[in-house]
Amino acid sequence: MSTVAELHSPAWEELVTAALLGTERRTPPVRTPGREPAVALLDAAAVVTVRRRAGLRPATALPRPGIAPEDRRPPLPPAARHRLATLLADRAAGANTGRGRRGTAPDLTELLPQWLAAAHRHGYRTPDELLPALLDTARARSDLRPQALALAGPRALWLARLNPDWKFALRGAAGSSALPDTSEPEAVHQLWEEGLFAERVTLLAAVRHRAPSDGLALLGSTWATERAEDRLMFLDSLRGELSAADEPFLEAALSDRSRNVRATAAELLSALPGSALALRMAERACRCVGPASRGGEPVITVEPPQVCDAAMERDGVVPKPPSGRGARAWWLSRLIEATPLSSWAGPFGGRSPEEIVALPAVDDWRAELHSAWCRAAVRQRNGAWARALLGSPSAPSAAAAASTTSLGELAKLLSTLPAAERAAWVAEFIAAHGLSEAFQLLGVCAVPWDETLGRAVVDALDIARDAGSYPWSFSGVMGLAERCLDPAHAERLEVLTAIPDETEGASPGAGGYWSEAFQRLVGTLRLRATMRDELQGERTEPDGDGGRTPDDGDNGDGDGDGDRDGNGNGNGATAAPTASTTPPETPPAAQP
Repeated sequence: MSTVAELHSPAWEELVTAALLGTERRTPPVRTPGREPAVALLDAAAVVTVRRRAGLRPATALPRPGIAPEDRRPPLPPAARHRLATLLADRAAGANTGRGRRGTAPDLTELLPQWLAAAHRHGYRTPDELLPALLDTARARSDLRPQALALAGPRALWLARLNPDWKFALRGAAGSSALPDTSEPEAVHQLWEEGLFAERVTLLAAVRHRAPSDGLALLGSTWATERAEDRLMFLDSLRGELSAADEPFLEAALSDRSRNVRATAAELLSALPGSALALRMAERACRCVGPASRGGEPVITVEPPQVCDAAMERDGVVPKPPSGRGARAWWLSRLIEATPLSSWAGPFGGRSPEEIVALPAVDDWRAELHSAWCRAAVRQRNGAWARALLGSPSAPSAAAAASTTSLGELAKLLSTLPAAERAAWVAEFIAAHGLSEAFQLLGVCAVPWDETLGRAVVDALDIARDAGSYPWSFSGVMGLAERCLDPAHAERLEVLTAIPDETEGASPGAGGYWSEAFQRLVGTLRLRATMRDELQGERTEPDGDGGRTPDDGDNGDGDGDGDRDGNGNGNGATAAPTASTTPPETPPAAQP
C-alpha cells in the first residue's frame, strides 16, 4: 500500500506539469522505448492514478447527526402544499414582458411572503420535502426570513446546523429553538458570553420580552467590554420594551465614549416624557419658543440657541449640523423634538395641540417648528399631536404638504393612529387629492385595506383611467392595490378590464395598457382568494400525540399583515372572491 509521502510524490506533480505544458515543451518524467512521449505520459498517469486511489486510507467517519426534532403542527392541506411548491419554484419568473409592460399575469414572487404569513397564522408546518427549497429561498431573500423561519419550525433549524449555507436560520428568530430557555440563567449566560453577535441580539430581545429588568441586567454585565458598534445595536434593541426603569442605564450611556451611542441613548430618553433628560430639554426649548402678540393676534416667537454648550451636547444635541442646515436652526429642532409635547400646554396658556399648531410663527419658523413637532409626536406616539399636525385630509394644505419632503413625516404621523382612523384619513385624502401623492401614505395602512379605503383607491384608479394617461404613473399604487385590496373587490374591478374607447387627447394605446393592468389586478385578487381557500381546506391530524390545532377564529385570509403579497400567478385563480375578515393592525411598512 502506498504511503502518505508517495501519494504526494514529485512524480505525480511532474506528470501534471508535463501534461499541462505539453510533451513538446516539457520532457515527460517517464520514457518508454518505441512509444510516443504523449502516450507514455498518459500510461504513466494511469498507473500513478491507480496507485493513488488504491493507497488512500478511509477517513474517520463523522458522527451521525441527531434525530430531527418533532414538529407537532398539522401538515398543510394538499392544495396548499402544492401551492407552496409552486411558489418556491417561482414559475412566474418569465411572466413580465419588460419595456414597462408587466402583462396580465400576476407575479408569484410577490405572493410568497403573504402566503407564508397566512400559513403560519393557521398553525401549519412546512412539508419536510420542501424545507430545503424554503431555506434556499429565504437565504436569497432576507425579507422572507422571519415568515419562512416561523413556518419552517424546528426541523429547519436542525437542517441549518448541517449546511453552512443556511446558518442564517440559526440566528434568525427570537423564541426559536436555537435559543435557550430564557428562564434558565446558566444557558442564557453561556450564549450571551459565547454566541455570535446576531444570536446575542436575538437573545437580548427574548429576555427583555420575558423580563425587561433581566434583559437590562444581562446587557449591563458586559457593557463595558463591548465594541462601540455592538453597544449601539444592543442599545437600539431596548426600544421594544422601553420603560422608566431603563432611565438610569440610559442616563449613564449619555457619557459613553461613542457619539452614536450617546445620541441613541438621548433619543430613547426623550421618548420617556418623565425622564430627567426630557425635562432638561423642555426647559431649554421653552426658553426658545413661546407665545406672543403681534398686532393684537397671537403668534409664536422663536429665538434659537446662540451656542451648543457641553450640557446640550451630552443630552444628544450634535453641534455640527448636516450640510445645508443652519447651526442654530439645527440645535433648535433637536431641542423641540426631544421635548415632551405635554410641556407646551403651560407656556401657551392651556391651548390644545390644534390651537398651538394653528398659530402663525414669526420669521418663517413655522415649517421648522412643525417638522420638529412631527418627530416628537412620532417618537412619543402622541395621537393628539399627530392629529393636530395632520389636519384635515381634504384641506388644500394637506395636498401641499404631501407634495413636499414632509410626505414621509405625514406617513409617520399616520402610523401613530389606530388602523381604522389611519385608513379613513388616507381615503379622504385620496378622494380630495387623487393618487399622485398617496403611495407612501397607503404604505402605512393595515392590510387588507378596509372597505372605505379600498373603494377610494379603486375610484381614483378609475378616474385616472378615464383621464387617458398611461397607467405607469400609478404603477406603485397599482402594485399596492394588488397586495392590499380585499379580494372582494375583484367583481367590481371586472368591468374595468375591458379596453375603453380612445377619447380625444388620450395617450395613444393607454386604454390597452390600463386593460392589462386591471386584468392583472383582478387575477391577483382572485388568486389571493384561492390561496385563502386552499389554506382553509380539509385539515389532517397532526403527527404524534398532543399536537395542537390552530384557533378556528384565525382569519387565514392570505392577506398578510403588511407582507409584500401583491402579484400572484394566475394558475387556477378561478375561485369566486370572498370578503376578508377583520384586517390586522400592523401596517405593511412594518414588515420585512
